[in-house]
Amino acid sequence: MAERGQLPAPAKRLCCRPGYGSGCRPGQRAGGAGAGSGALCAGPSSAAAAAALGLLPLGKTQSPESLLDIAARKVAEKWPFQRVEERFERIPEPVQRRIVYWSFPRSEREICMYSSFNTGAEDPAAAPGGAATAPGGAADAAAAADENRLPFRRGIALLDGGCVDNVLQVGFHLSGTVTEPAMQSEPETVCNVAISFDRCKITSVTCSCGNKDIFYCAHVVALSLYRIRKPDQVKLHLPISETLFQMNRDQLQKFVQYLITVHHTEVLPTAQKLADEILSQNSEINQVHGAPDPTAGASIDDENCWHLDEEQVQEQVKLFLSQGGYHGSGKQLNLLFAKVREMLKMRDSNGARMLTLITEQFMADPRLSLWRQQGTAMTDKYRQLWDELDSSNRPHRTVFTRAIEACDLHWQDSHLQHIISSDLYTNYCYHDDTENLLFDSHGWPLWHEHVPTACARVDALRSHGYPREALRLAIAIVNTLRRQQQKQLEMFRAQKKELLHRGVTSITNLEGWVGHPLDPIGTLFSSLMEACRVDDENFHGFSDFMENMGQCKSLEYQHLPAHKFLEEGESYLTLAVEVALIGLGQQRIMPDGLYAQEKVCRNEEQLISKLQEIELDDTLVKIFRKQAVFLLEAGPYSGLGEVTHRESVPMHTFAKYLFTSLLPHDAELAYKTALRAMRLLVLESTAPSGDMSRPHHIASVVPNRYPRWFTLSHIESQQCELASTMLTAAKGDVRRLETVLESIQKNIHSSSHIFKLAQDAFKIATLMDSLPDITLLKVSLELGLQVMRMTLSTLNWRRREMVRWLVTCATEVGVYALDSIMQNWFTLFTPTEATSIVATTVMSNSTIVRLHLDCHQQEKLAGSARTLALQCAMKDPQNCALSALTLCEKDHIAFETAYQIVLDAATTGMSYSQLFTIARYMEHRGYPMRAYKLATLAMTHLNLSYNQDTHPAINDVLWACALSHSLGKNELAAIIPLVVKSVKCATVLSDILRRCTLTTPGMVGLHGRRNSGKLMSLDKAPLRQLLDATIGAYINTTHSRLTHISPRHYSEFIEFLSKARETFLMAHDGHIQFTQFIDNLKQIYKGKKKLMMLVRERFG
Repeated sequence: MAERGQLPAPAKRLCCRPGYGSGCRPGQRAGGAGAGSGALCAGPSSAAAAAALGLLPLGKTQSPESLLDIAARKVAEKWPFQRVEERFERIPEPVQRRIVYWSFPRSEREICMYSSFNTGAEDPAAAPGGAATAPGGAADAAAAADENRLPFRRGIALLDGGCVDNVLQVGFHLSGTVTEPAMQSEPETVCNVAISFDRCKITSVTCSCGNKDIFYCAHVVALSLYRIRKPDQVKLHLPISETLFQMNRDQLQKFVQYLITVHHTEVLPTAQKLADEILSQNSEINQVHGAPDPTAGASIDDENCWHLDEEQVQEQVKLFLSQGGYHGSGKQLNLLFAKVREMLKMRDSNGARMLTLITEQFMADPRLSLWRQQGTAMTDKYRQLWDELDSSNRPHRTVFTRAIEACDLHWQDSHLQHIISSDLYTNYCYHDDTENLLFDSHGWPLWHEHVPTACARVDALRSHGYPREALRLAIAIVNTLRRQQQKQLEMFRAQKKELLHRGVTSITNLEGWVGHPLDPIGTLFSSLMEACRVDDENFHGFSDFMENMGQCKSLEYQHLPAHKFLEEGESYLTLAVEVALIGLGQQRIMPDGLYAQEKVCRNEEQLISKLQEIELDDTLVKIFRKQAVFLLEAGPYSGLGEVTHRESVPMHTFAKYLFTSLLPHDAELAYKTALRAMRLLVLESTAPSGDMSRPHHIASVVPNRYPRWFTLSHIESQQCELASTMLTAAKGDVRRLETVLESIQKNIHSSSHIFKLAQDAFKIATLMDSLPDITLLKVSLELGLQVMRMTLSTLNWRRREMVRWLVTCATEVGVYALDSIMQNWFTLFTPTEATSIVATTVMSNSTIVRLHLDCHQQEKLAGSARTLALQCAMKDPQNCALSALTLCEKDHIAFETAYQIVLDAATTGMSYSQLFTIARYMEHRGYPMRAYKLATLAMTHLNLSYNQDTHPAINDVLWACALSHSLGKNELAAIIPLVVKSVKCATVLSDILRRCTLTTPGMVGLHGRRNSGKLMSLDKAPLRQLLDATIGAYINTTHSRLTHISPRHYSEFIEFLSKARETFLMAHDGHIQFTQFIDNLKQIYKGKKKLMMLVRERFG
């Protein structure tokens, strides 16, 4: 029998055999055949064994299980083997075998839990940090790839591939080899795996693959599943100490020598050391009775828990924390926390241990002490772990206050104990005169407690593997909430007149239930939904494990038979849906901080996503109707009440879900709910107290404070989505469309969102497979007009797109819409937009063809466009004059008016470039004299200095001079003084001079007639004036350039002087002038010797 002693590693306890049993010969132990022969693990019946393992229902076995197996299985689950040995002096070998056989784990769920993050037994959407991913597409492929990399899945693949071999069970020790197939870059490897187990739990694992992770490697999984699925193929031996006990001295010596021979390189030093210690009388090893046996099972003092590599847990958390701070590895940490919850739900003690290890690593993070020393404030990013640390002045419960309160929570309340322990706990002595009744009018128990705290109890019960108790408490809480809801409605109805008259409301709930760190509504919903799909035999949620693991497939929820404490026709499903609607519709204040606000949005969307998985039937529709009516009538207790606080969480996302759910069954209620939810009070200007003319303008408790809503853009987009959904549904219904349009115009404050709605309405109204919906088109146009008015005086990078779209929309509506926007252009467009986009598009051939206009309609529309163009030209001649001339050119009176507007504006508000552009247009249209007039006006605004020889206006000056030259001597004589006054650049003047001397003025006159006059003389006006100005410009430019000239510009300067000489020589005394000019340069700039040397070489 085994005896306790000091515990040398690696064996768990010491074993010895003081003598032989009565009537036994050496080599045979009491109870049967020699243990050394071995035996297969299979029990009396393979069918019975399969039934015991859960592979077949017990009711379908061919023969009943033996009493030996029943007893051995129970003992193997509960008793450490040392206790069995000490309790019974003589244990028959068949009994030992059955205990050892049944001591290995029988369920694959725990193997999976310790070898993968998510077993799939939970609702995929329930994992922290995210909603369920809809099946399909790339998401499915990525999920499948990730799942196949899990050690559990890889272990199954290895097992199915026949990679497990040499499986041997010696006592409470299982060993085997697992062959990892060769990969493209890796050769085939054989891993040696050893597993110790006790009381149906794996207590230690080793594998030669060297895996360093929190979870078991695929090789351990493969060997474990081999033992669970193929127990009849595993050879079973009793603990090695039993085998050794049956040997005589010769056999023992032979055994030891053979063992040393086979493994001499590894064990010889250890064998010699042990031999020396045993032969020494006073050695420590001789002071202990017995010897260690790693296969002998657990001692009485051993803790019975699954193997968890605590060091790896600590290392993994350290690694997560080192990857960019507490927010950098949120997903991995959430998976660890989910694993803790999974373990707790299985009532696995490692759950609490793992949570402790994680917490210790957080508290040991060196940054905490560093931040404390530096006085660094926690940012919103770090709040993600601590979940709403609040530094505001509001009376708010932080995560620390909740933690402290949790320490004071107890479960000793007798009412609470009765609720969670019994389905028959009732009391029909009902009195509705107290606030916190223990029972309702049906005699059903109620539970009055701070709602998140009460729901945390439900979560704790679920998490620690008490689903029935959690369900009972959840039902009591929901019944309490429903009773409170009814009471709140009655209270509001009693005070409704006074509240609506004042038009104010107080904050009814600082702590919203949706988005709360403890997720009370999500907890109740999940508890009730779990009961909808779980039967009694599989209440712990591992049914169809292998089929469901890792798959986000759609689940069917059923109305299971009514519970004791439900109304007739109600089920867990209806209760789950109703509590979700109650939580989503609760009026609550928007919390402070980016993370808290994002969590409100995220949790709302997650809960709605779960609701959308449920197919609505008549029973559920009744629940929707009931809750929608309540939410509309419940005043300040509802987010959809008539009176809500300015900073309450908007209901747009929830209302959109309600709308789409109710629409097929009760359209009036659906629209009433959605229209009520459209408001966004935080953006409204506050109205005076008592002003109910616009009931959506409710005075806030803090009217002057503009809150920091970090999620405002998301909220506004959800408001837009709600409006778009209503517009789509209202197609073809004039009354509904008008109501929705009014709501949009009143409640939506973002031009970009209104523009999106206008575009959405236009698309819906003009679907290719149906005739245009004219009412919806008009709604689209009205929204577009509102956008135009909103963005008219503000900068908006999409403005041109908006204007073009509006013209397209008006075109679809009809000619009267186009005429209307042109008549009222000044309230919608800038003058430039009105002429360059609106009027131009309206006058285009494509618009005329699209509208099928007759001549009269065309002329009327063109008249409106010309009127618009002239008005725009008057208001903004700089930018609209050219467009106005273009639009009016087919109407003589309008064209003359536009031209006069240009002339009037030319002397004051127009630049030379604008005037040159219009002048070129005039010439192109056959009005050269008008072009000349505008060109002379442009010249008066121009000023080109000596060094602006690349100025863009030079081409315009050359064009103007060419135009004047072509018109005749008088026109040229009139423009040259303007050129001399405006242009100081010598090269430009010389170019003009040269062009004027090549042909006779007016040689190509009006209407193509040729003049036969002589070339103009350079000695007479106006060319003499131009020649003198050009020579003067060269002289001035030369002196200017010489002031700051550098040697690298000398050659360029010499070329410049050469061009100057050409101009000088055009005068009759030009040679003398140029010589004097050069001599002056030599005298003035004689200090620039090298340059003057170059001048002498070229010019003498």
